[in-house]
Amino acid sequence: MIHDKKAHKYGMVIDLDKCTGCGTCAVSCMSENNVPFKEDESDKKDSITWMRVYRLTNNKPFPDTEVAFLPRPCQHCGGKGDHGHSPCVSVCPATATDYGYDTGIVSQIYTRCFGCRYCMAACPYHARYFNWWDPVWPEGMEKYLSPNVSPRMRGVVEKCSFCYHRYQLAREKAYASGSDEIPEADYQTACTTACPAGAIVFGDLNNPSHKVHQIVKPDPHPDPLNPDVVGKSRNPKVFRLLERLGTNPKVYYMSEREWVRKLGDHYLDGEWDKVKNVYGSASHE
Repeated sequence: MIHDKKAHKYGMVIDLDKCTGCGTCAVSCMSENNVPFKEDESDKKDSITWMRVYRLTNNKPFPDTEVAFLPRPCQHCGGKGDHGHSPCVSVCPATATDYGYDTGIVSQIYTRCFGCRYCMAACPYHARYFNWWDPVWPEGMEKYLSPNVSPRMRGVVEKCSFCYHRYQLAREKAYASGSDEIPEADYQTACTTACPAGAIVFGDLNNPSHKVHQIVKPDPHPDPLNPDVVGKSRNPKVFRLLERLGTNPKVYYMSEREWVRKLGDHYLDGEWDKVKNVYGSASHE
């Protein structure tokens, strides 16, 4: 474990009550990161979508039916105890995926990957995708590819990078101005800037002046109910997916609706009330 008081911990919070499921985040992500697509995208088993939008429902009949949409990028897990041992990083035999202790971002190094897909099996969020084919772009579209992101070849795994190239550009800009501080506005992911509803907030979870920190209010101490969980939100409306696993994702979700928060994990009978009490939640159904 590496301790660095100046280290960033980039993450995001997605307000599911604002998300309309329009898919703009997914489109902007594909455009920004040169994510390949097929002529026929109806078979989702071999589609690549770094940002995937899921549709949730409370399973109640009309007129009590409610729907929510959940965008899911890579969760950039910190691993048990938030020590940087992400599930995918721990199993990669080629060190083709790594945890950045200076940013908290889980990277993917395509030239090292040989396609064993252990990382895909280890990821509990299904956020990693295998390239079954070399990318084929419609005629003329190659001129519109982002020059800052290399297209991936057949036989490697790829995933959301929190638009790491934007972090590099922001860092270079800060250095050029004689500062080692990256302003919050200078490093924002493509999905964050594209969301028309303003549902996605991105920034440094370690920086109290950043909006994402102010919304999440991450607890730096281990959860008393599960010492593997660190960074649990002190906002009762904020939750993480499958938090009990102790993967410590840096993507948080927020909702006023209890049924939405409850869908973040698979609670057995009686478990939700205990968790809800810890959150201090008292929201409407």
